[in-house]
Amino acid sequence: MPFFFKKITSIHTGWFVLLVPLFLVSYYSIFLSTISKGNSVVAQLDWIPSLGISFVSYLDGLSLLFSLLISGIGALVVLYSIFYLDRTKEQLHNFYIYLLMFMCAMLGVVQSDNMMTLYLFWELTSISSFLLIGYWYNRDKSRFGALKSMMITVAGGMMMLGGFVLLSIMGDTFSIRELVAQAPELATNDLFVVALVLILLGAFTKSAQFPFYIWLPDAMEAPTPVSAYLHSATMVKAGLYLVARFTPIFAVSEIWIWLVTGIGLLTLLWGSFFALKQWDLKGILAFSTVSQLGLIMSLLGVGAIAFHVDGAQETIFKYAAFAAIFHLINHATFKGSLFMIAGIVDHETGTRDIRKLGGLMSIMPISFSVALIGSFSMAGLPPFNGFLSKEMFLTAMLSITEFDLFNFSTWGILFPVIAWIASVFTFIYSFYFVFRTFTGKGKVEELPHKPHEAPVGMLISPIILAVFVITIFFIPNVIADTFIKPAVMAIQPFLYSSPDQIDIHVSAWHGHITPELWMTLGIIVLGLVLFLTLSKWQKLYGFFPSKLTLNNLYDFIIYELSDRWVGRFSGLYMTGSIRRYLSYMLGAISIIVITTLFMQDAFKVTLEGATPIRAYQIILIIVLVIGTITTVFAKSRITSIVALGLVGYTVSLFFVMFNAPDLALTQLVIETISVALFLLAFYHLPKYKKEEERTRFRFGRAFVSIAVGAMVTLVALSAHSQKLVDSISEYYKETVYSLAGGGNIVNVILVDYRGFDTLFEIAVLSIAGIAIFGMIKLRLSRKGEKL
Repeated sequence: MPFFFKKITSIHTGWFVLLVPLFLVSYYSIFLSTISKGNSVVAQLDWIPSLGISFVSYLDGLSLLFSLLISGIGALVVLYSIFYLDRTKEQLHNFYIYLLMFMCAMLGVVQSDNMMTLYLFWELTSISSFLLIGYWYNRDKSRFGALKSMMITVAGGMMMLGGFVLLSIMGDTFSIRELVAQAPELATNDLFVVALVLILLGAFTKSAQFPFYIWLPDAMEAPTPVSAYLHSATMVKAGLYLVARFTPIFAVSEIWIWLVTGIGLLTLLWGSFFALKQWDLKGILAFSTVSQLGLIMSLLGVGAIAFHVDGAQETIFKYAAFAAIFHLINHATFKGSLFMIAGIVDHETGTRDIRKLGGLMSIMPISFSVALIGSFSMAGLPPFNGFLSKEMFLTAMLSITEFDLFNFSTWGILFPVIAWIASVFTFIYSFYFVFRTFTGKGKVEELPHKPHEAPVGMLISPIILAVFVITIFFIPNVIADTFIKPAVMAIQPFLYSSPDQIDIHVSAWHGHITPELWMTLGIIVLGLVLFLTLSKWQKLYGFFPSKLTLNNLYDFIIYELSDRWVGRFSGLYMTGSIRRYLSYMLGAISIIVITTLFMQDAFKVTLEGATPIRAYQIILIIVLVIGTITTVFAKSRITSIVALGLVGYTVSLFFVMFNAPDLALTQLVIETISVALFLLAFYHLPKYKKEEERTRFRFGRAFVSIAVGAMVTLVALSAHSQKLVDSISEYYKETVYSLAGGGNIVNVILVDYRGFDTLFEIAVLSIAGIAIFGMIKLRLSRKGEKL
């Protein structure tokens, strides 16, 4: 794409990109028959086998479902973007490169069995989403939203990486499948809870759970195809995938159940309540996405209870994991279509402000129909797929009160209450989105553009998703047998050995009145009343303090603490003096090393087997010391240069005494060249001036010098006095001729055993030479001279 997009300008770049997700959907569909039977498919590509890190692509029910969502929704988004983004005005090559990068990263996340490669792809989703959200980089809000999303999700990703490392230490493997097999043993480890919390931080930040959801509304500054793809079907679902994938490992802990369920319900309530405060169509959908993600997260938490119940296959808890996967599919369909409709409204009217909209039903009837279907499904009304999964959600929440472990029988009563209240607000914001936009008194003359129905090409994708919304309602068990049950088996592998054992039949009517039905009727009645009186009580949002918000807390941390306070602190030591920087680094290293030696009881000195010191060696040591002191305190550069040469030549004499002629020769050559270069440059040096400095600065340099000298001496004595492992010198002696085919051990070590080291040294010198050449050429060209 970077090379050919300019060659073919008459055809929209998206048509070529569309082939990629279409191929992926077709390819992954091949595995449906295999995976639906409970089997899995594995492919491996070694990366760093010595560390146990490989690209292991693992397809089971859960990863295949996500792969089909990523590629399927991706195909519809690409098709939608062809008509949404103008090929003459937009930088399409950048857009589609970022989009394909993100698609690749998401597929890597959901298919990686190795935790390290999963983390690699996880952070690639953060980078690519940053580029997509900030696609319109000339807009301040786009750049702000992109930075905010990356800051929060990358911070969570770093926490998650810590959890992965702890898990690998506990289980001695990076493989998720192998860790699942060790789950009972891992739970007894002291690091288990720490790893659990760290991994959940990664999941919560990526899936916009409370209090980390604040990046999602700001990410709505991205083009609508990005919002429809990242923030409804893929990126925000990555955290849900992570929780589902690691549930077999962590479900044995009550902390996992409480955190996943509790944070999920809090996010559901918070997002649904504050969705009605928004005026931007995509802002409403952003908060609705937050609430729906919380709903699915809470279901995954309740599903983990099944690991603590005898005969869980026959209890009501088996519905939770099933409902989570079912609603995840349903959410991708209705929320994707709603995001696309929001983009259509913005595209055709020039605004997303719901206060300026209204009366578009007769002007945009097809868009209204799709919006109605998606909104009613989100509200949980029949005959749409959201109704079925919402009923199962209520069933799962009611089941918590029957669980008498971990205090769920007491505090658990709040969960169905919170779920019901949040569902009421979900009903209201669903109606708020569709009816305030398309019904009521029209304000056509006040709109930036004269509204009209969107072109057919832009309507195809949301219509397809709307058809899925209705179709799934009438064939839920076909979807369940093909997609949901294999995914549930992957989440609960200890409960089921085959998808056929998951005895769940989805139906819209169970033949009798259930508590869930009464709850649904209450949601509809109260939701209608509150929606019809919305203008009277919506003003209550104005009483919430505008300063006490999570967004302001984020701004304070990022801009006040980081930019201002930390900037002032760094200004105290970032003075531009290389001498100071070296002093800080060398002093810190010396303190750390010396402290470590004493704390680890590693400082043990023995002179056993040491060569006796002779008189002439003492004389050389005195000469070495005198030369060093003279170099530092000499008032003449000539004296300093001569004294420095004396130090080098004295060291070479020590090499001769210790039977190291090669080192002595190298040292002599280096010293001769150094002294010659110093003398040649002497003429060009500025006039020597004694600098007057404060005494305490001299003491600082003296401290660093003594500390570095002490560190090197202590390390050398300690290394000589205790041998924790056998010396590598014996290996060199045994193999220098047989393996390397050389007779001079020093040459062989430099060329063969340390060949890469020598190569890199040469490369560094070459790079430095090129840089120096460039600077000289640049300086001469500025003077108008020729090199």
